[in-house]
Amino acid sequence: MNASSKSPIAYTRPSITELEVAYATEAARDGWGPKCYDFIDRLERDFSAHIGITQSIATSSGTGAMHLGLAGLGIGKSDEVILADTNWVATVAPVVHLGATPVLVDILPDTWCIDPAKAEAAITPRTKAIIATHLYGSTCDMDALLAIGAKHDIAIIEDAAEAIGSAIGERKAGAMGRFSTFSFHGTKTMTTGEGGMFATDDLSLFERVHQLANHGRDPEETRQFFPTVTGYKFKMANVQAAIGCAQLERIDELIAGKRQIMARYREMLAGIDQIKLNTEPEGTTNGYWMPTVVFDADLGISREMLLAAFKAEEIDARVFFWPLSALPMFEEKRENRHAWDIPERAINLPSFGDMTIVQQERVVAVVKKLAGC
Repeated sequence: MNASSKSPIAYTRPSITELEVAYATEAARDGWGPKCYDFIDRLERDFSAHIGITQSIATSSGTGAMHLGLAGLGIGKSDEVILADTNWVATVAPVVHLGATPVLVDILPDTWCIDPAKAEAAITPRTKAIIATHLYGSTCDMDALLAIGAKHDIAIIEDAAEAIGSAIGERKAGAMGRFSTFSFHGTKTMTTGEGGMFATDDLSLFERVHQLANHGRDPEETRQFFPTVTGYKFKMANVQAAIGCAQLERIDELIAGKRQIMARYREMLAGIDQIKLNTEPEGTTNGYWMPTVVFDADLGISREMLLAAFKAEEIDARVFFWPLSALPMFEEKRENRHAWDIPERAINLPSFGDMTIVQQERVVAVVKKLAGC
């Protein structure tokens, strides 16, 4: 193998064109004073239209969006919020910061999303919300979760940070819950570098969150610099929003790129019974933010073996999320057996818009070797 073919392969990187550069330059040059919200307003409006909801608020991160939404629902001390044990810590951190108690439940073995039956079984009189995280682009069983929410009068929240391009039928991820959150981190399909979005069709919730996001200032308050509640500072910068506007104009291209990468993986790995890839159940669309392979348990493969194998080929693969209950700040819950078992034998595969077939072949070669093929 020659030196060029052994060049490092990143697990992901953003797709930035001259359009993003032009918009960011415009914001940096002219987006100040009375124009300091121009790209922010545009991004919020266009993102709402894309997702199919009425209200959006651009935020400094997806974590900030979740914090604002939970605060807007009044969630705090003595409350419980149910979520999947398989999650990045960003989803649970706002629950903890607001003083509520996270209740961690198991995932489904195929989509790796929250198990609705386990979520319903965990409901108590203190439960105020269930967070449905669309993991790696797979969508949660929203019909089941929304029915549970209606039955128990509990808010169903969509963590759609990883689900740009995903949908159930005609309903896009992020357009079904009481509110939803998105991430525009540099690793995501659509990026602003850092950043996120709060989205909802609930006008009263939107108004509360809008006030909380801007230091508690009421838009109807006539006195300057006179907040009426103690709020937060989770606003997105105009320059970031400018990049987001360009990305949103290219969103179909960005989503198609992710789906093409996954289609190639699926074709290259077809017929290998010892592995499983991301699913796309009938009636759903998977945005495939992060292609993932799970090796059969009887292969005896460990997380450490996976990382070592990819590192030896200079491929930057990512581990499947550790269960939150494995982290030192939470109580261990090994009864969440899928959340504990799957990460031990799974790996996220590299995926980015301009990934070449040759690069994918290098990744696939490692997977096949590990699977004994």
